[in-house]
Amino acid sequence: MSNTRRKFERPLGKRPYKKLFVIAVEDKVKEPRYFQLFNKLYPQSIVYIECIKGTSESSPTGVLKRMERRLKREALKPYDEAWVVVDKDGWTDQQLIQLHTWSKSHANYYFALSNPKFEYWLLLHFEDGEGIASAQDCDKRLKRHIPNYGASYDFSSISQQQINDAVHRAKKRDNPPCQDWPRNPGVTTVYRLVERIAVGR
Repeated sequence: MSNTRRKFERPLGKRPYKKLFVIAVEDKVKEPRYFQLFNKLYPQSIVYIECIKGTSESSPTGVLKRMERRLKREALKPYDEAWVVVDKDGWTDQQLIQLHTWSKSHANYYFALSNPKFEYWLLLHFEDGEGIASAQDCDKRLKRHIPNYGASYDFSSISQQQINDAVHRAKKRDNPPCQDWPRNPGVTTVYRLVERIAVGR
């Protein structure tokens, strides 16, 4: 067993002091780096990232399969949570229904989506995100705030206050709260995951 897996083992019969969030994402670098930031900002929670490897598994189905393999290898405790986090991109409703259905199959399974893409959630750390109609709009706007944004960006400059602001802005735009996933550009439900990490509940 690897050192990484031992890190998340907890003795049986004892109350856990750490909560485990298993997060399966599309991107190999950017999204994992972002969520790893929470291990530092919110030490009461552990965020363990499951990122896809290779473009052949970047579809919602691929992300879900990766999550299912992880859960088959090591089951969650009742107080842990599993999240699949994807972009809307060009994925069809049929593909996204799979993720929504999976999230309803267990009490601690969840699904979050950013429309049009994950960078929209990042944009909300800096502004209200009004007028975003496409992935291109999102990229251009984010570059105003992070000129050097790219695969090598490490997110260490993002503060807890900025994350709180992003949650507030995302909630405001997700109104009324969607029951499955955001159908229109300029909405993200990633804030639901971040809120749960922040409070460790």
